[in-house]
This record gives sequence, structure tokens and C-alpha cells, in this order.
Amino acid sequence: MRALRVVGGLAALGAAGLGYAHLETKLFTLRRATIPVLPAGERDLRVLHLSDLHLTPTQRRKIAWVRSLAALEPDLVVDTGDNLAHPDSLGPLLDALEPLLETTPGAFVMGSNDYYAPVPKNPARYLLPDARVAQADPVPLPADRLAGELRVAGWKDLTNRRDVVVADGRRIDLVGVDDPHLDRDRVPDGPPADPDATLRLGVTHAPYRRVLDAMHRDGVDAILAGHTHGGQLRLPLYGALVTNCDLDRRRASGLHGWPGPRPDEMGGNGSTWLHVSAGAGTSPYAPVRFACRPEATLLTFTAR
Repeated sequence: MRALRVVGGLAALGAAGLGYAHLETKLFTLRRATIPVLPAGERDLRVLHLSDLHLTPTQRRKIAWVRSLAALEPDLVVDTGDNLAHPDSLGPLLDALEPLLETTPGAFVMGSNDYYAPVPKNPARYLLPDARVAQADPVPLPADRLAGELRVAGWKDLTNRRDVVVADGRRIDLVGVDDPHLDRDRVPDGPPADPDATLRLGVTHAPYRRVLDAMHRDGVDAILAGHTHGGQLRLPLYGALVTNCDLDRRRASGLHGWPGPRPDEMGGNGSTWLHVSAGAGTSPYAPVRFACRPEATLLTFTAR
């Protein structure tokens, strides 16, 4: 009987934990961080970093939350991919982004779940360091149509290319890559599009080390990435279990430095600022997050 009570108690605890982990996927959070990289005397520049929405057509609460972010009045939006999770998600996604598309300059890259629909997977694979699974017959998602709609709205497509965007009257130099998780990344050769820009940003969906190294060598002021979901499942005193790429667990989300520790406020240790978003969604086949709320981040770039 005692053994049965123990088993029953563990089962109840597990069910409660699973229920909370599902609830947490709906506890949308705005995080804030400050990055001191602008030239002396420059006024602040506010960048809204969106990532990993993994939107399905029925997620009305998420759509309303994304729409509400326009009230922050950011100077620039950077979307680091994995926006879609269903073949019919394009319309709802554009509805979610509409207030930002109409008012705010932006830039974007694509993730694997902009190209292909997610599929059910063995949950144990999640614990592998890099849980890529080749799909025999992947279901395509409307990535080309999504990119076209974003370009029509004036957002810069950084798919293995460089560009410049004007935000708050200032020129921002951009370099981006296609999704490294699908081995589609090619950091473009050549000089920056505007070496005299106020700010230089690198943009990638998945923060694989090879891409971070290349952007660090390129001399960007900061790199923005997503993909990791912040680990999605985090343990107290331990943090993220995995990052689903070759990035170390301690940099699964938040603001850090690459390749070394976080730069000091004068940027004196030779590292580049790296912001990894924990993202705002999950695969529809794994709708759980634990100690890792879905998020967007308002980054304030300020003077050194």
C-alpha cells in the first residue's frame, strides 16, 4: 500500500507539473535588456526582438499579444524566424504582425519552421544536444509568400545578404544568414553595406558557433538569434537542458558575449554582444514550457 501511495503521489505530481508546463506556454512576457554599443552622445535606439512564434491559426491569445507589442513604439523590429507552425498560419501571422508592419521598419531571417511544418517526434530526442531529424516527405510552409509580404511592408530580407535599414532617422547596417539548423547559412562576403552606420547588427535564426564566429569576425556590434526556446524546459539551479544546436547551455537565452564572457560597458574584452531570444512558441506537438515563459524582448541600444 505504501508503494502504491508513493506511485500515486508521483503520478499526481507529474500530472500537476505537466499541466503547469502547458499553462506556461500562454504566459507571454516582455523582457528588456540594455546594450551599450552606440557611439558616444547617441540617443537610445529601441529594437523589438521577435522569435519562434510557431503560430497556429487557432492561437488567438498569442496573436492579440503580438499585436499589442506595437504599443511599445520600437524604432526597429528584428524577427529571427520560426514564425509558422501550420500550412494555414500565414494569414493569422500577418494579422498578428500588422500593427508593426504598418508603423515600424524591420528586418528578418527564416527558420526551419518557416520552410517546413513540424512533425511529431520522440520526446527523448529533445535531450540530445542537436536534435535534428531528417524528414522523408516534409510538408512545405509558405516561406516564400511570407518573405514577400514582409518585403512589401518594407522589412529587410537578410537571407544570406547584407542591407541597411533606417530607424529613427539613423542608418543601421545589417548582415544575416538563412537557417543554420538546415545548413543553409552563407555569411555574405564583402564589406559592410554601410561601414559608417550608427549600429551594425548580425541576425540569424539558430546561434550555431560557426555563424557567431563569422559575425564576430565581421565586426558587428551585436548578434540577434532565436531557435533555442531558452531550453524550453529549465531546471532550478541548473538552467536549460539543451539548446538544440552547438551553443552552450548557459547562453540558451538572454544577453551574453561571444566568444568570451559578456562585454563590459566599454566593450573592452573583445567579445561581441549576443542576444538569444527564448521565443514565444513551441512545436504544436510539444506544447509545454517549464521555468521558461514565452517572450519577446525590447532591446535598448545605448551609448558606450
